[in-house]
Amino acid sequence: MQNIMGHDIHADTVGEGSPALVLHCALGRSEAMVPLVQQLGYRTNLFDLPGHGQSGKWDGASDYQRLTTDVAGQLCDGPTHVIGHSFGATAALRLAVERPELVSRLTLIEPVYFVAAKGTNAHTEFAKGFRPFVAAMLRGEEDAAAKMFNEIWGGMPWDAMSDRRRQYLTDRIHLVVAGAAEIEEDAAGITSEQRLGAVELPVTLIRGGASQAVMADIHATLAARLPNATDHVVPGAGHMLPMTHADQVAEIIRSAA
Repeated sequence: MQNIMGHDIHADTVGEGSPALVLHCALGRSEAMVPLVQQLGYRTNLFDLPGHGQSGKWDGASDYQRLTTDVAGQLCDGPTHVIGHSFGATAALRLAVERPELVSRLTLIEPVYFVAAKGTNAHTEFAKGFRPFVAAMLRGEEDAAAKMFNEIWGGMPWDAMSDRRRQYLTDRIHLVVAGAAEIEEDAAGITSEQRLGAVELPVTLIRGGASQAVMADIHATLAARLPNATDHVVPGAGHMLPMTHADQVAEIIRSAA
């Protein structure tokens, strides 16, 4: 356990080779990314996001995306290939924009920067479908909210999960809300044309062909604004493709090197 930015962070290193760093999704844990990481041939640092896995609790006050980004920066070993999934990918992109000297290459797997899709039909429909989750959180019904969130983004049906796994999600569902402002409004301006246009390093975008429709619009916007980006689709895969389609994702990452 390391104390980083005033939080107890569980981190581990897997493999040998050039440096990489992996940021997992909200409600996930770093160990779920290990089967993917083992196929990449890097010396990879992985960590549990604050409040996740074996890391200590989030302090409840820090800007959650800012905190995650700063922790990631502390775990970069010189210029690093940074790989992020979902919310972790939004922090990975923020790191590349704000600290480009730390990032040699960027892989973004379904970065949930919803602000990038605003104005599209897919975003409108997604926001409408997400309202019951917001309402459940406002009522303090975290168990119901966790179930709804999993139905939208999870890779396993709620009823197929163990009681322990369902409780893990419910206990951490507030962390989804903690990171919401930056990915929905982007007060830091990370996804602006000006800031993304200055990111010169190679960026690999990967999404699932069967994921939420809004992801295609997010990817389209990011790919258009990032000058050295390529966009890839894994047919039949959903949002949790780093785990469900690790072989295909690993092949895309290796081929883009």
